[in-house]
Amino acid sequence: MNRYYYIEPEVAGGLGKGTQLDHRVHPPIVKFLEYEFDGWLGDDILESFPCFIVTNRLKERIESEKLTGVFFNDVIVSKSQEFLDFFPDTELPDFFWLVVKGEYCKDDFFIGKDYRLVVSEAAYKIIMFFKAENALFEKFEMCI
Repeated sequence: MNRYYYIEPEVAGGLGKGTQLDHRVHPPIVKFLEYEFDGWLGDDILESFPCFIVTNRLKERIESEKLTGVFFNDVIVSKSQEFLDFFPDTELPDFFWLVVKGEYCKDDFFIGKDYRLVVSEAAYKIIMFFKAENALFEKFEMCI
């Protein structure tokens, strides 16, 4: 039996002005993503409802391990004035949009009924190998 975990990643910003989404449904459907950073504590996985982004190094590891339930799209990354004021010398790595399309309790990544991200134990171990110090993790008991 596979164990699963909720993950609530660091929120380092929000949806930028260039984000295109359909508000007629909940959660909104994002067609194009701009993630605008207000700060960043260095985690490799971030969120801004309803989207998640990951660093290139975490993306490559997820792909090499052939984890299921996700694919990756480009994301435009921008910095807010607050970010520029408080972190003027901070360089951001390349990020990618982690698009979660997994099947409930079958894939390595899926969205729970409460709209939180759920990951398998294999995905959890990979995420923990990278930096996710500001993410909250909780056992997900619904797949038993």
